[in-house]
Amino acid sequence: MSLTYTLRGILSFTRVTKVPGQGERIALGTVMKVSKPADSRAGRTAATLPAWPTVLVVIAHPDDESFGLGAVIDQFAAAGAGVHILCFTHGEASTLNQTRTSLRRAREGELRQAAAELGAATVTLLDYPDGGLAGLPPGDLAGHVADAAARVGASGMLVFDDTGVTGHPDHRAATEAAVLSARRARLPVLAWTLPAAVAARLSAETAQPFAGQPPNRVDLCLRVSRQRQRRGALLHTTQISPEAVLWRRLQLLGECEHLRWLAPALPSNTP
Repeated sequence: MSLTYTLRGILSFTRVTKVPGQGERIALGTVMKVSKPADSRAGRTAATLPAWPTVLVVIAHPDDESFGLGAVIDQFAAAGAGVHILCFTHGEASTLNQTRTSLRRAREGELRQAAAELGAATVTLLDYPDGGLAGLPPGDLAGHVADAAARVGASGMLVFDDTGVTGHPDHRAATEAAVLSARRARLPVLAWTLPAAVAARLSAETAQPFAGQPPNRVDLCLRVSRQRQRRGALLHTTQISPEAVLWRRLQLLGECEHLRWLAPALPSNTP
């Protein structure tokens, strides 16, 4: 399928994408190798990412890795970090379905393809119900995070902010599980967030409950490239469209992503 997008004056391009077939599915519960800017400035603009050898990315749904964390994942991978993605659900409850196909099957393949585009090393896809994470015991979800962190030897974790950013309860639950696990393991957690001004503007324009942070709660403002993030997003063919709010958010953020610490690294002698 050939897709031509004009992204509200940002860029225009054509990309050919395919909806994965049965042979491209991710096995459940296993790890697979996967081959206006002025409004957005907050925090320290000259910041760099921590030099973690191995990063565990904890997300709720396929496309969170690209739509939300894509530029940061790309920068970690470009710096040589091994990036591993843990996704709790198949995203089967999404109200979007641009290709009118089985979301459960298609979104598995979209996640794998997008992760490879961003430079991730592995994907672990679990089978929790989309929309149901907030109703589960946080300790159960944290156990999966702990297992994944131990398996890959994680140096730190990358998550959505504890606001959920878009207000989705699954986002908040996934982050809560990651923070719970990380504190037990003495691992740092870095969260992607929005500046409060950008979140307020998106909420006003879309009537969606975006949540951001004031400047004094943003720890890093990271200069990023959006190229791979955009390519990864386009691989989520069931979810993306020219009207997607993602494009407006990227326009407002420009070349900066905003991050905050949810769990700082603890000294090894801390009791």
